[in-house]
Amino acid sequence: MKDAPTVRPEETGWSVDERCTNCDVARQLAPDLITEADGRSEILRQPRDAAEERLLYAAAFACPTRSIRPASGRLDAKRDLYPLALDDAVLFCGHNSRRTAGANSYLLRRPSGNLMMVDTPRWSEALATRYETIGPVTDVLLTHRDHAAHGRQYADRFKARLWIHEGDLDSSPDADCVLRGTGSVEIAEGVVAHPLPGHTLGSVLYVADERYCFSGDSFYWSRASGDIEVAESVTWYSIEELAASLARTAERLRFEWLLPGHGDRRQLPAAEMADRMRALTARTRSLRPRPIDFTAVRW
Repeated sequence: MKDAPTVRPEETGWSVDERCTNCDVARQLAPDLITEADGRSEILRQPRDAAEERLLYAAAFACPTRSIRPASGRLDAKRDLYPLALDDAVLFCGHNSRRTAGANSYLLRRPSGNLMMVDTPRWSEALATRYETIGPVTDVLLTHRDHAAHGRQYADRFKARLWIHEGDLDSSPDADCVLRGTGSVEIAEGVVAHPLPGHTLGSVLYVADERYCFSGDSFYWSRASGDIEVAESVTWYSIEELAASLARTAERLRFEWLLPGHGDRRQLPAAEMADRMRALTARTRSLRPRPIDFTAVRW
């Protein structure tokens, strides 16, 4: 029986520096190795084998402040695995951006071989080239204003259409395609945009193939509660409006993968997701406005 691959000495001594903004992305990727303490991430323990080392590299290359480092202080570019396949149709872009509060972004494969980008990683010509080797990117879908920072750059680089809702249009006034009102609309074969005002006035979630739900910051999977949650303490526009949006929309949603901008991803049977969305709708109806407080989010 072969021994497990060992960790190279130069890759021990991992740490998180003072630039950490507590965005949670590292804890999503390596929850057994990175924890939260005093309002920031910290290394819970060092990797024991090559598989755990890969998790720390995944966290490091996603971290928007590049706060996660081995003892050498240098990240080996050859260890950058992004974009990282979550399944056959969705890839996690990594390389989260400080200008989008460290939000997650994704590439969605379409049956034609084309791709859609949902929200964006940090802007980089090298990253754009890397993504483009997978297939032509035809659309950049923005879920809301907080994640709009690099949308125009990526859309121009790919010669793609940039989408946003009119409620957040001032963050991307040169968008090519503007969603309006609160009605759901099919924007490409199998891809439906559901306006969901609440977190911001122009928040949108995108559902593809009745399988993948890109929820932006409207709701996410919480490790703390083991359920779908709204981030009520960072709902900028209106928690009551978010409750109304969920009441109007949740029963029409069908998906198996929850893929948020912040917070954990989760795959469950569609029927269970539907039950959890109904329960979330009922819970959100009872919430009332509260001061913005990033420390109160139940990651």
